[in-house]
Amino acid sequence: MNKSLYILPVIVILIAAALSSIFIVDEREKALVLRFGRVVQTIEEPGLAFRVPMIDQVVTYDDRIISLDMAAQEVIPKDDRRLIVDAFARYRISNVELFRQATGAGGDQAIAIADNRLERILNAQTRAVLGSVSSGDILSTDREALMLRIRNGAITQANALGLTVIDVRLKRTDLPSQNLERTFLRMVSERQREAEDERARGREAATRITAQADRTVVELESDAGREAQIVQGEADARRNAIFADAYGQDAEFFEFYRSLEAYREGLASGNARLVMTPPEDFFDYLRSPNGNAGE
Repeated sequence: MNKSLYILPVIVILIAAALSSIFIVDEREKALVLRFGRVVQTIEEPGLAFRVPMIDQVVTYDDRIISLDMAAQEVIPKDDRRLIVDAFARYRISNVELFRQATGAGGDQAIAIADNRLERILNAQTRAVLGSVSSGDILSTDREALMLRIRNGAITQANALGLTVIDVRLKRTDLPSQNLERTFLRMVSERQREAEDERARGREAATRITAQADRTVVELESDAGREAQIVQGEADARRNAIFADAYGQDAEFFEFYRSLEAYREGLASGNARLVMTPPEDFFDYLRSPNGNAGE
């Protein structure tokens, strides 16, 4: 009976010691086992793990991707147009032992320290990269190469903290409020210059087209006049041929017809007066049989 009284506490103590030596590492975490502040074990796989009770301390760190929302900062591109840049980064704790040495803490406190140090690294890289390009490159939609350069420039320093930088993104790039009006005026001036250039090119094209059209009109009129003269010449030749043929068939009638045509044109109303003597040949067909015209 007395022996049982001693054995039962021993069993309870052993069970408590065994239970306190077992801990569980979650799949979202990594753990370090510290003995008197020195790392004796690194646990990166989830499951059961063991420690020395009352001596070893277990410190866990988040193994998920962590987002870092960086404070907006002012950068000066190479064209000296100041910009306000707002960015964020995503990183992961890749080496928990290095991370422990860099931060000297665990849990949320270690994350806060890491965020602060990583933000300083990324801010420096952002200023260096964006300061080497123009503001037009930064404000354009194709900024993937710039973000990649910022990330690659921060990788080495981040690795020294036990961190892996996964991604860096520029959320927003704006002009400082004091520069907005001046920038808008410059943009308006540039657009007006471009519009005037377009109008000048339009006027030049219109002048060129008008000149071409005028030359085409002259060429068409010249061709048409030449063809008209050819047709008229051919018509005159045909008319003369008809007259000659008619004259050959009846010369007297032809002379009579021509005289009547001359009378109609020469004696028409409104024509100038003709002063000539009756014996003239013009009145041959108007003379009476006794030789007097008009009788």
